[in-house]
Amino acid sequence: MTQGPWTAGEGGEAQKDHFISRNGRLFAGTHLIIDLWGASRLDDLDHVRETLVEAVRVAGATLLHIHLHHFTPNGGISGVAVLAESHISIHSWPERGYAALDVFMCGDAEPMKTIPVLERAFTPTGITCDELLRGEIGE
Repeated sequence: MTQGPWTAGEGGEAQKDHFISRNGRLFAGTHLIIDLWGASRLDDLDHVRETLVEAVRVAGATLLHIHLHHFTPNGGISGVAVLAESHISIHSWPERGYAALDVFMCGDAEPMKTIPVLERAFTPTGITCDELLRGEIGE
């Protein structure tokens, strides 16, 4: 593993790296891997865009850019909302009622708050979510 002065900026000043300290653990950010099953409106480009924008707002994150691509003929959508705090990505298979989302946020953003937004917007019959702590610094 490489090591270096990641906490020091120029002149030895502390660098604002937005790492998170929670329950005695220090890490870069929370990465949620979310699967939606039996979901609807996964082929509605405007709806997907509005949902991602709302999810960013509710999580307290900062939207920098959003790019979505609508595939034909099945109508699936793939895209990403680029955030100051990282990103939210979506890949949908409307013909199967399935969507795969990644929500990765650092700093003060609260990625778990995106889940109720996704549930309201896509009304899935099933949802799974795995949480990863990225960039964890060991003791």
